[in-house]
Amino acid sequence: MKAMTLAAGKGTRLFPLTGEVPKPMAPVVDRPIIEHIFELLAFHGVKEVHANVFYLADALLEAYGEKSEFSGMEINLSREEKLLGTAGGVKRLADRFDETFVVISGDALTDIDLTEMLALHRERDALATIALRRVNDTSEFGVVELDENDNILGFQEKPDPKDAISTLANTGIYIFEPEALAYIPEGEFFDFATDVFPKFLENGERFIGYEGSFYWSDIGTLAAYRQAHYDALSGRVRVRVPGEKRGESVWVGPDAMIHPSVDFAGYVVVGGEAVIGRDVTLAGDVTVGRDCWIRKGATIKSSILLPGASVGENAYLEDCIVGHGYDVRAGEIIRGGALIRNPN
Repeated sequence: MKAMTLAAGKGTRLFPLTGEVPKPMAPVVDRPIIEHIFELLAFHGVKEVHANVFYLADALLEAYGEKSEFSGMEINLSREEKLLGTAGGVKRLADRFDETFVVISGDALTDIDLTEMLALHRERDALATIALRRVNDTSEFGVVELDENDNILGFQEKPDPKDAISTLANTGIYIFEPEALAYIPEGEFFDFATDVFPKFLENGERFIGYEGSFYWSDIGTLAAYRQAHYDALSGRVRVRVPGEKRGESVWVGPDAMIHPSVDFAGYVVVGGEAVIGRDVTLAGDVTVGRDCWIRKGATIKSSILLPGASVGENAYLEDCIVGHGYDVRAGEIIRGGALIRNPN
């Protein structure tokens, strides 16, 4: 099976974090979101994946190149000259998809059972299958109405909960037969939810929903980004946390230097080559990215340090996201927010 990972968007709701990296490259437990997706695809037997890149495309191309290999799976990145939408981006690479294929967002976190979803798709002889998850607040998502046989009856885009036709959210994870691409015009901005799926319904195509018990987060806000780290560290989402596991709740990357006096009091991942000094406290769910430096006496609670960040002596951080290369000064006390380096 082949796959398409959508990685061209700007991720504006995650700003200012996405002012310095494209959303698919934002780390979750010290691994880019898109790398968790690549690992998921490889685990479920995908042999070839294509990804479209546009916003801050060089960051993705620098990390993976135009062609690379990951866990026995071939990765191909293709730069879009202009944004073509979710469907238009797939259509541009239509000649790559001559068999059943998966489309999945490169900037959402999930552990969906693609093997089970594919089995349902084939059992029902569907042209297209959408993965669906129950949500509490439908105003943030497109929702889907199903009949008792999983056939899709209709869509609603971000309805007020009191007006919603269902609480089943479209996760942006799809399985298609190649024939589905005939519904997408060449070279035009086209979206699956608003442009393609209504045409499936109009033409009576076999179009179904898969409602599994999988984890899914679109990581649409900074709060959701912090929650995704906690979910990964606490095991709510089945993803691989990098590093050597020490005890029940600490992971340490290669060549990290940790003083013996460091107090770990929660779920913590320490990236490769990070340095953590004397009498530091790491409490709650904490991610210390690779090449970070935390100096003597600092306290970090429920926070995320992206690669290259540093924290000065006796500083205190709580519920913070510290951007790439940002330097928290000695003695600073900061609660909440995202700390991003000024590019000037």
